[in-house]
Amino acid sequence: MDALTPGILLIADPFLKDPNFARTVVLLCEHQEQGSFGFVVNKPFDQMLDELIPDVLIPGIPVFFGGPVQMDTIHFIHQQPELIEGGFEVFPGIFWGGNFENVVAHINARRLNMKKIKFFIGYSGWSGGQLEGELNEKSWILSQVSPILLFAGDVQEIWKEALKNMGHNFAMMANFPIDPTLN
Repeated sequence: MDALTPGILLIADPFLKDPNFARTVVLLCEHQEQGSFGFVVNKPFDQMLDELIPDVLIPGIPVFFGGPVQMDTIHFIHQQPELIEGGFEVFPGIFWGGNFENVVAHINARRLNMKKIKFFIGYSGWSGGQLEGELNEKSWILSQVSPILLFAGDVQEIWKEALKNMGHNFAMMANFPIDPTLN
């Protein structure tokens, strides 16, 4: 797999040192010549949605660190296009964005399945050619998206599970130490 298209997972190489992306999995939502963006799906943020958006009345909805760009913005992916209008389908059955006021109203009325939506603060962005450069440096491993992994997986295990889903050679990488010099 080597096509950078929406719906691809970027799995951080076990030895990637960038603190924003070490042991992360990024859902790529857009890739064009001018640049790319996506969301880190396995890095919980330290505040809940109701703490960031006062209009949200239901406490305890997790937010994830989507990436280091525009940390003053909230984004979301979901599997509920029948309730959330205006989303962009990045992979069959997985949508990015939509009408946020509509989402807040559905949350407050408890109409959304909270296991089929994920919120992010900020996003991961690359300028034109930057992501290709990182791929050439072997910073990322590409994989097909797995809705179960994105929405139902144990957040702490998403990185390892994404590697294991790719087969034996990659499964071994899931157990590599963070810093092999400490072994």
